[in-house]
Amino acid sequence: MFAQEGYQLKLEWGPEGVDVLRGCDVLVVVDVLSFTTSVDLVVCNGGQVRPSRWKPRNGTLRPASLVDATGLVELPSPNGSNLCTLAGETGAHVLAACLRNASAVAKRAGELGETIGVIPGGERWGLNMAGVGESFGPLRPCVEDYLGAGAVLAALSEMRLSGAASPEAQLAVTAFQNTDVAAAVRACGSGQELIAHGHAADVELAVQLGVSDAVPVLVDGVLSGGVPR
Repeated sequence: MFAQEGYQLKLEWGPEGVDVLRGCDVLVVVDVLSFTTSVDLVVCNGGQVRPSRWKPRNGTLRPASLVDATGLVELPSPNGSNLCTLAGETGAHVLAACLRNASAVAKRAGELGETIGVIPGGERWGLNMAGVGESFGPLRPCVEDYLGAGAVLAALSEMRLSGAASPEAQLAVTAFQNTDVAAAVRACGSGQELIAHGHAADVELAVQLGVSDAVPVLVDGVLSGGVPR
């Protein structure tokens, strides 16, 4: 029942969401603050990203430091990176989306398969900006990833017949369409944590909606793709 059978567009959270939606043709990972935003910036420059295992005190992802990044970049993350790895084990096509590239990723996802699962990463209790926490706590659903998932699903819904989206997916679309997205991400707990630690520039990069045509696709453990021609 939790696999949302009978729907083409689905949404479920975190690692458990990857597992329950593993039957989808396409899985789209969303981690707006900050893994998939960082991936978008690198891939938009023609670079590649290798998701890697995050360890306590790895440091914080800094999208602002990756604006000009090219080549192969290894990015650790307790959420998005881990989800990409898990999703890659399902046999589905795996894409990485954020607010910046949501429409472009949705278009490509629609070309790759009929059933599409969108996986907002959420945050983890017990982890903070200082990297404190030797193990991941339970998942904390977060505003930024729900809106990022809603942005992808809204674009997908425009390409699908009415009723193709599960109630979970429909609610994310409604949230996205009825929210001042940039203001909400700046003001939510995750955004405020970053701003308080001097990372407002990272948040500003993350809240830019629809500015990128990059479509990061996971192939052989590496996210790449660049701008479609």
